[in-house]
Formats: sequence, C-alpha cells, structure tokens
Amino acid sequence: MTESTSNNMWHNIRSNALNLGLMAIVAAAVLALTYVVTKPMIADNQRQAQIAALQEVMPANYFDEDLLNNRFALPSPELLNQTDASQAYAARLNGAINGWIFPVTSVNGYSGNIDLLVGIDQHGQITGVRITAHKETPGLGDKVDYKKSTWVDDFIGTNLNNRNWAVNKDGGDFDQFTGATITPRAVVNSVADSLAYFQQQHKALIRAANAKQSQGEH
Repeated sequence: MTESTSNNMWHNIRSNALNLGLMAIVAAAVLALTYVVTKPMIADNQRQAQIAALQEVMPANYFDEDLLNNRFALPSPELLNQTDASQAYAARLNGAINGWIFPVTSVNGYSGNIDLLVGIDQHGQITGVRITAHKETPGLGDKVDYKKSTWVDDFIGTNLNNRNWAVNKDGGDFDQFTGATITPRAVVNSVADSLAYFQQQHKALIRAANAKQSQGEH
C-alpha cells in the first residue's frame, strides 16, 4: 500500500466518522425537539383521559371544579384493598363536596384481582361504577367490563339500604351471568364495601379532602 493510498483511506474513514457523528447529533437534536414540542400535548392527552375516566362514574352535573385538582390520599386504604399511594377524588359543586370517587379492588375474582372505580354522591348513593382492570374469562366474567355490557349501570342510584347486596343466585337483587357467578358476586360485594366504607370513613374523607384543598390554596 502506497503512502498516498493509505492517506486517502484514513481521510475517508475520518470523513465517514464525522458524517456519522454529525448525523447522530442531528438525529438526537430532532428527537429532543420532538420531545419538547410533544410533551405538553402528551401530558394534556393523559390528563383528559383521566378526567374522562372519572366522569364515567361521576356525571358532570355533580361538580364544577376540576376533579384532578381535588384528589387526595385515600384514608384507611386497606379497607378497599388499596395502598398508601391510592388517591380518592372529591366532586365539588359551588364549593361544597357533592360526591366522591374511590378506587376499589376485589381479591375474589375468578381469575385474579378486579379493580374498580366507584362514584358515590353526598347521600351515599352510587353514581357510577367502572371496571378498570381484570383478568376474567372472555365471554363470561368479562361482562363486568363496560365495553362488553352495561351490567354495572344497575348499581346507579343504589345505596346500602335500597338493595339486597348479593347476586340473584345468593338471594340478592343483582343478576349474575350465564355460566359465571363468581365475577359478578365479587363486583357486587366490592361495590357494597365501597358504600360501607363511605359511611364508616365519611368524616375522615371530609378532613382529608379539605386538608388537601387548604394546602393547595397556600
């Protein structure tokens, strides 16, 4: 190999390396710019999705303040099979609490835990229920999912006193599914548990919600 050929080869290597380095820098800059530009949009989309999920269990006429701004640490979360990181939401109308939204978990599902979101008004009546996660059998137990059926709408307007909180098979007021009783039974019991929790923890809920609001005002 001549000196000239060797010099040309190293020149080409350096040139290619510089080009690759420049392309990497440009690509990184484009990715960074895209992240900066889209981050607020992604955050807003996530926020809107959260609000939409909450409004499925708490109709818009129950509140006039942002539900996400009225979230607070759920008192005694273990009563609803939750953790210390779990949050509840207060629905405020004209400055007064007009309803509540709780996360609830049933550990008695057929195929595992069933996570719920439960809305309750200030009088202790259900405003809405949604299943947020489950592993129930497709075509059977998964009918608790609103995408599969509107079965959970049967809870709207119920309270601890105006229903027999069990499925029909157990002598209660709520339908079970053909070929599947364990899943609806688990959901019925968890919704009843959320109503009992509301009664037992009402004062603690008010204290927690108002304390969080006071912190936000400072």
